[in-house]
Amino acid sequence: MMHTGTPVTVLGLGLMGGALAGAFLRAGHPTTVWNRTTAKADDLVARGAALAGSPAAAIAAAPLVVVCVSDYDAVADVLDGPLDGRVVVNLTSGTPSRARALAEVVARRGGGYLDGGIMAVPEAVGTAEAVLAYSGPRALYDAHASALGSLGTGRHLGDDPGLAATHEMATVVLMWGMLNGFLNGAAILGTAGVSASAYLPIAQTAIGTVAGWLPGYARQADDGVYPAHDGTIDTHLAAMTHVVEESGSLGVNAELPRLARALAERAAAAGHGASGYAALVEQFRRP
Repeated sequence: MMHTGTPVTVLGLGLMGGALAGAFLRAGHPTTVWNRTTAKADDLVARGAALAGSPAAAIAAAPLVVVCVSDYDAVADVLDGPLDGRVVVNLTSGTPSRARALAEVVARRGGGYLDGGIMAVPEAVGTAEAVLAYSGPRALYDAHASALGSLGTGRHLGDDPGLAATHEMATVVLMWGMLNGFLNGAAILGTAGVSASAYLPIAQTAIGTVAGWLPGYARQADDGVYPAHDGTIDTHLAAMTHVVEESGSLGVNAELPRLARALAERAAAAGHGASGYAALVEQFRRP
């Protein structure tokens, strides 16, 4: 393999870390890898990667160091040493506060720091379908955007190192909401002998319809004005009550619709019964 790009190091070779290293190799970057279990590097070494004997050796091998390990404690372990002139791109999931704290540690050790989140499965890494969000100094991102582009479509979210983790938290909440809603619906339909596979086309249509509402909901959430274009919260409350009661009679879990009803009841009590559904954002903004 011809190595023509910026040298990079990848620390951590789990499913995602291995995919990141493989994408760098395919794009022609001289790639150094390290993992506690060295056998996980065998395939990458066979494809041209260099295996470092320690995290320090791996960090010394390249100006761009990508970290993808189990948690922030593991990140601290592998970055335990000088980082003079290195740019650390941490793609490990964590919290905004820990991202900001790690950025300060890296700066004290002479390095630059970008935090990131991978919005893709490992198989998509290295394609345009993989979206990676980054936060930290824009100049650092711009300097390495070409190399990071080997991993997928990059988006810089802002100079605050915690922004990528904050976006990741918001996105997984969205993901859980959609998946839990589908699985709850599948459980309800299962009582009528309808399979989840048979439900799928209607569910996908409904998700597409709701996705089309998001631009309007985003404007309402930003403006604090909630016109009832698609039904009032009071109307939704009636439907929620039907789902809660029927779930009980069917013998399926009613926790999810009960939570939705509780939030809507609070919104109505706060004077938003005649408002659109987006008024619930005020409930989510409260601790």
